[in-house]
Amino acid sequence: MKTTHLLLAASALAMSAGAASALDLTLVSWGGAYQQSQLKAYAEPYMAMHPDVNIIWDESSAEAVAKLRAMNEAGNLTWDLVDVTVSDSMRLCDEGLARPIDGATELAPAPDGTSADDDFGATRVNECFVPQIVYSTTFGYRTDLVGDTPPTSVCDVFDLAKYPGKRSLQKRPIDNVEWALYCDGVANDDIYDVLSTDEGVARAFAKLDTIKDQVVWWTAGAETPQLLADGEVVMGSTFNGRLFSAIAEQNQPIAMLWDRQSFDIDGWIVPAGLSAEKEAAVMDFLMFATDTQRLADQAKYISYGPARASSAPLVGKHEVLGIDMAPHMPTDPANATNVQIYDYGWWADHRDDIDAKFQAWLAQ
Repeated sequence: MKTTHLLLAASALAMSAGAASALDLTLVSWGGAYQQSQLKAYAEPYMAMHPDVNIIWDESSAEAVAKLRAMNEAGNLTWDLVDVTVSDSMRLCDEGLARPIDGATELAPAPDGTSADDDFGATRVNECFVPQIVYSTTFGYRTDLVGDTPPTSVCDVFDLAKYPGKRSLQKRPIDNVEWALYCDGVANDDIYDVLSTDEGVARAFAKLDTIKDQVVWWTAGAETPQLLADGEVVMGSTFNGRLFSAIAEQNQPIAMLWDRQSFDIDGWIVPAGLSAEKEAAVMDFLMFATDTQRLADQAKYISYGPARASSAPLVGKHEVLGIDMAPHMPTDPANATNVQIYDYGWWADHRDDIDAKFQAWLAQ
């Protein structure tokens, strides 16, 4: 587990002047460019306004469900605010491991007075979840390793004859099994019906078998951009913001393959069972960090669309590069012509079962 203490000089000065001891808040996220955007957009501004608060980052969001279950069983809660995917928020909410949040009283309204719930709209998928960004999992490829005809379809990932070389895929079934069935000829509207059968799951794994010996499996979003930069893979999946960073900020010879990008939403859950002091501090930070301006500010640092409708018109240019960020968003019409719509409810119901089958398949 990696933790990074992010203290502002104001905190140290306040403490040295005899101020009350700082309150540590442990925020759990995903590391990398995304966590950096959170730091810049709202953690640093919040700590500047509240020198008595010390934010500590933990990069374990990929293990959020398992770790919160374990903490609950042990009666030892060490996390205060956790960034999770929608499907994980559903499981945590259903299991009573995440606290319900009242959008009317505990989240900031839009500048024109629109309630937070109306401003977030459909992205607020359950009462425990406060959305931050719309992102996608999609593919990047090395422009100098794909010949004169770069890939245009996600199914090119499965074409080892046309595009020989290693691929990188996330070490989980989500997205991989949907892409596999789509590229095995299953109609878009039928994918989850097919996956609901044992035969359908086996069919997805059979398609993945065709490239399995050429796959490098990743667990952290930073891995695929590094593998691409090092030339160890020809193409690989990761979060679109990671690829934006490699392409626009690091000038790597990488391009985006937006076809069948898988939309998802990330947001916060507040673990159930915090002390009164911690809960009050967390809820104050949460109201600040998810207001209209803060979510728009986050888009200055990473190419993820803000989840609030009122934030979208405020999205401007990259803080450092000065480029217009709108065309780099997964929601831009030019990038969203053939989108994979992730079924949150289906995965919330089937995740544990499909995970077990996926791990058994990996071990074969």
